[in-house]
Amino acid sequence: EQPRAHWLERIDVEGVWWAPVHEPAEVLTDPQAVAAGAFVEGLFGRHHGEIYAYLYRMVRDGELAADLTQDAFVKAYKAYDTLEKPENARAWLYQIAHRVALDELRRRKIVRFIPWTGESRGSSPSAEHLAMDLRLSGDLERALARIPERQRAALLLNELHDLTGLELAAALGVSHIAARALLSRARGSRRQALTEERAADAALESTTIEAGER
Repeated sequence: EQPRAHWLERIDVEGVWWAPVHEPAEVLTDPQAVAAGAFVEGLFGRHHGEIYAYLYRMVRDGELAADLTQDAFVKAYKAYDTLEKPENARAWLYQIAHRVALDELRRRKIVRFIPWTGESRGSSPSAEHLAMDLRLSGDLERALARIPERQRAALLLNELHDLTGLELAAALGVSHIAARALLSRARGSRRQALTEERAADAALESTTIEAGER
């Protein structure tokens, strides 16, 4: 877990203050700020590995993913009062990370899904499990890269990070019905894209064989 001084430095850099806190030193004494800091520190200890893994898949840059992970937890501190139930904290945190990722993707105009191929910095067992499970074939990777961004995110959160039902809806920032519809469309898009990728692979292989027989 990160020491309190770490979060003090981060919020100082980000300019995030908890009303009526106005000075960095007040963070250590304001009850609401202390509660928020302690809560976010606990979330960081439990979930930073999987949040980093998710963000890495979205941006394909280890250093950037690490920065975005820190940003997500700073935003979680700032948005602490929006968390209605502590038991929903994981989905709430993914919603924040999802928005951070989409903001970065839109800013850089990146519309690719990047599968996990390495180890996360400060990985937790859950992140390691995700890394092992995401050995995607080339055609599947290319198929996922072809489907719309929000559909890719829905598949990633559902199938790789195990968010289902209301958790998935919360992370995506949509209703439960909308999340189910989005996931259904995503699976259909993936099937179609995968069929096309495999057909292209087969055609390329056939052409290669024919060329070799000449």
